[in-house]
Amino acid sequence: MAQDFPDGAGETALPHPPTNFHAYASCTHGSFQRETTDALARDTPVLLLLRGDFSASERALETLQKAGRFVAVSLKETGLHQIANQLQNSARLARFVRIVQKADACLAPTPEAADLCRASRGDRRAAFIPTPYPIDDPRWNFSRPIEQRSGIFIGTREWDVPSRNHLAALIAARRLSESTGEHVTVFDCEGRKGARLLAELGFVPGKLRVLHKKLAYPDYLRELARHRIVLQLDTSFVPGQVAGDALLCRVPCAGGNGAIDRLAFPETCGFARSIAEIEQLASRLLSDREYYSEMVAAMVPVASKSLSFEVVAKQLAEFFGT
Repeated sequence: MAQDFPDGAGETALPHPPTNFHAYASCTHGSFQRETTDALARDTPVLLLLRGDFSASERALETLQKAGRFVAVSLKETGLHQIANQLQNSARLARFVRIVQKADACLAPTPEAADLCRASRGDRRAAFIPTPYPIDDPRWNFSRPIEQRSGIFIGTREWDVPSRNHLAALIAARRLSESTGEHVTVFDCEGRKGARLLAELGFVPGKLRVLHKKLAYPDYLRELARHRIVLQLDTSFVPGQVAGDALLCRVPCAGGNGAIDRLAFPETCGFARSIAEIEQLASRLLSDREYYSEMVAAMVPVASKSLSFEVVAKQLAEFFGT
């Protein structure tokens, strides 16, 4: 649904949280629209998200530009596996290249997607700007006292996406649970199939907690905030919502090579690190109280340099020339 963000990040009970592409609109006090006519009614630059077979996106671009709007474009799904899946069709690839060349600019939430746009445009009018998180808004601080945290929260859920490495994360978590005594929490929506897979992993009885019900975003963050660390081994080069969620909870995230992972958790992310190295970092976070406290204390100061609403809003204003 369409959504306005007059109050920035707003209260936590919003229809859609101020994350992902909604975060661009939120940090600039803008709006997220579903219809071209509604976007035309706003006298503002437009970020057009490309999805499906891109035919509707191409029509929207033509309509908006005829009306004199400055239009930047971005793929809606920007993990490398998602990009490959979208562009494996020759007609869709041709349409994508045509759109990117016609657009006034390209904006990407990952460096890798920005590189793709630059290669398609043949110039430098393509920018990587990370999707921000409202870490500078106390309404979105879901942290709990350190002494109230325990356990390992698995950040991934998809068994069938190879680059998510969900199985590997669960195996690593089992080893960490055995060595530290911490319990492991995972969301699983695969029903009997998921239950059978989890049963084969050999967790000590009582140490694996499986959640099946999808939670509203604020409730999901409250659940995550109960844990000592988030563990993931995702190598999809996604924008990094798992890391962003951990950031809102002030919970260290071990693993993951998304854009936010690299910016918010440079000391523990999975970029250029092996699974063994990530597991060692996770083990230290679980067992070394001083190190853990240092990582928690450094989290917001580090992330604020590139991911706060204030910083990203300035970047977007410069990018769009507003």
